[in-house]
Formats: sequence, C-alpha cells, structure tokens
Amino acid sequence: MLRRLLISWLANAIVLAVAAVLLTKMTVASAGDLIVAAALFGVLNTFLKPIARLITLPFAVITLGLAWFFVSMLMLYLTQAIVSGVKIHGFWTLVWATIIVWVANLVVDAIIGTWRMGRQRAQAAA
Repeated sequence: MLRRLLISWLANAIVLAVAAVLLTKMTVASAGDLIVAAALFGVLNTFLKPIARLITLPFAVITLGLAWFFVSMLMLYLTQAIVSGVKIHGFWTLVWATIIVWVANLVVDAIIGTWRMGRQRAQAAA
C-alpha cells in the first residue's frame, strides 16, 4: 500500500513537472513546491475527484463524458490555488495542462500496469 502511494506521488510529480516544462505559462517555483503539489494533487484525485464525478454524472451522460474533463481541470486548478509555488496562468494553459497531465498519466499507468503484471506473474510462478 505504501509503495503504491509513493509510486503515485512520484508519478504525479513527474507529470506536473512535464506540464510545467512544456507550458511557458505554468510555473513551479521549486522542487519542494512540486513535491507538495504532487501530494496534494494525489489526495484531491483520490478523495475529491470521485465525489465530483458522482455529482456531475448527469452532466457527463449528457455531454458524453466531457464534464469529467472539467472535473480534472478543477483538481489541477485547486492544486495550483492551494500550493503557492505552482501557478497556471490563464484558462487555456489550464486546459493544456489538464490534457498533458491526462496523457502523461496514461503513459505512466501503462508502464506501471505492465510492471505490476510482470511482478504478479513472477510471484504466481514462484
């Protein structure tokens, strides 16, 4: 459980750093701010995002899931609003940051999922 939390935290830090590098209007003041933002982003995605998705479920059905993109944007917006060293300047920068975070998380999840499946197979064979 702790290992999974640490991997998630590291993945969030990498994903937020990638977004900050790719977007000139997204800034992270320090590595410490990045680590705090990654932890907060993980907590928001773990606890608040499922509640927000449940609340927006009717809108998600009507918009074919587009409403949940705005829920993801909200999680990123809240992260930058709470962590003073992380700033996303402008709506379109927030949109692109959300897209980058989403794509990077897909890649990280695929890598971690492949790694996890390989470990489970090795444990099953032992």
